[in-house]
Amino acid sequence: MEKADVGRKILGANETCALKNKQFLARHGKRCFNMISSPGSGKTSLLVRTITDIGQSLRIGVIEGDLQTDIDAERIRATRAPAIQINTEGACHLSAKQVSQALEGLPIENLDLVIIENVGNLVCPSAFELGEDGKIVVLSVAEGDDKPVKYPGIFAKSKVLLVNKIDLLKGGMVDFDLDRVFADARRLNRDIEIFPVSAKTGEGMQKWYDWLTSQARSH
Repeated sequence: MEKADVGRKILGANETCALKNKQFLARHGKRCFNMISSPGSGKTSLLVRTITDIGQSLRIGVIEGDLQTDIDAERIRATRAPAIQINTEGACHLSAKQVSQALEGLPIENLDLVIIENVGNLVCPSAFELGEDGKIVVLSVAEGDDKPVKYPGIFAKSKVLLVNKIDLLKGGMVDFDLDRVFADARRLNRDIEIFPVSAKTGEGMQKWYDWLTSQARSH
C-alpha cells in the first residue's frame, strides 16, 4: 500500500505541473507534442530532417531529453532551431517540472510548435504527462513489427505513429510486416495516424509535414 501511495503522489505532483505547462502553452497559443520511442529509432534524425525541410514555414522549438550529453540538442541547433537539453542523470523519462523549466528557456513567442524528444524508452515516458497536446510514437522497422502488441500503452495513447527507416524494407534488408503494424496499432487506437517514413531518404515525409503543419495552424 505504501508503494502505491508513493506512486500516486509522484504522478499527482507531475500531473499538477503538466496542467501548468498546458496552460502556459495555451496562453501563448502554441501546440506541443511529446515524441517517444526506443533508443535508436531515429527520433532526432526525423526532427533534423523535418526542421531542415519545413523550418522556414513552421518554426519549431525542441526540448531534448537524454540521460547524459547534449549530442542530440547540438544536432538540432545545427539546423538553427532552438533546442533546450535536459539530462535526467539516469531517470528513464522526462518530468513535467523539467519540461516547465525548459519551456521558460525557449523563445516561445517566436515559435509555432514545440516538440519534446523524450528519453529513449517505450514504457516509462508514456505514464508521465508533460502538458503536451498529444504523443507521437516512433517505431523503426529495424526494431521488429511486434512492438505495438508488446508495448500497447504508448500506441494506445498516441496521436501519430511514425514508422521510420522504411528504406530498409527494400530488398528485404529487414523482416518487417507493415500491414501487421497497421492492424495492431489500430486495434489499440482506431484514430491513430500512421505515416511510414524514411528520415534518410525523405520518403513519406510530406504527409507527416502536412499533419504537423495542420496541427500548428489549427491552434
